[in-house]
Amino acid sequence: MKNLSLALIVVIALFTLSTIIIVDETEQIVILQFGKPIRTIKDPGLNWKLPAPFQTSNSFEKRLLEYDVPPEEILSRDKKSLIIDNYVRWRIVDPLLFLQTVKAVPTAKTRLDDIVYSELRQELGTHDMVEIITENREIIMDKVTDASNEETRKYGIEVIDVRIRRVDLPRENEASIYARMEAERKRQANKFRSEGEEEAQKIRAATDRDKTVILADAYKQAQQIRGEGEARALDIYASSFSKSPDFYEYIRTLETYEKVIDSKTTLVLPIDSKLFKELAQ
Repeated sequence: MKNLSLALIVVIALFTLSTIIIVDETEQIVILQFGKPIRTIKDPGLNWKLPAPFQTSNSFEKRLLEYDVPPEEILSRDKKSLIIDNYVRWRIVDPLLFLQTVKAVPTAKTRLDDIVYSELRQELGTHDMVEIITENREIIMDKVTDASNEETRKYGIEVIDVRIRRVDLPRENEASIYARMEAERKRQANKFRSEGEEEAQKIRAATDRDKTVILADAYKQAQQIRGEGEARALDIYASSFSKSPDFYEYIRTLETYEKVIDSKTTLVLPIDSKLFKELAQ
């Protein structure tokens, strides 16, 4: 009797536990009744269902997922073959629709691979290689993301981001393409150098012109100031010496002697000469 009661308790406990669903915050649940989906649980917490086999549950990831797409060869608008290595970040937004269409993540990745490759090939085919590699990659990938997301909505999938991890050239094309790219960069560099040299010549010419004008104006101003100073000095001399002409003549004579006679000069003068008289004093 005790064994029967214990077995009954175990059966009831198992029955009760089979009706409890604990939904983690990282997952979302689809409840199936005899294999047909009847409701979706997205909020975390404790939920209930009928015991198996009446009702079963399928769990799907709620977090962001990443799929590394295998590298594929794509042709650009300028007929350049490129090996594109890209990845996709996506998530399941409608688990019920996801279950009805693709059922599982591996199948979803296969669909994503087909859709993203198709959108990449279509979009990159409208751009030159240089745009894909350097200039407009961000804009191009935003367009591919939007187009891919539009296609995956019917599977309950939202494509968050499609990004190119790296772009390679087929080995047989690398040498010639690198040579053309190097030649183009050299041409651009030479163009920039010539434009820079031309601009430098203009700056030097303008600077030399400004220098000449400044020096000419400075010389003109200096001569004008010097002339005004000399004129004023003459006026002062004339005013001063006009008051005593004899004294002025005496001073000028001494200045002349000072310039003519130095310490190494020997003079022989008659006694009655004016210079002898001046020196004798």
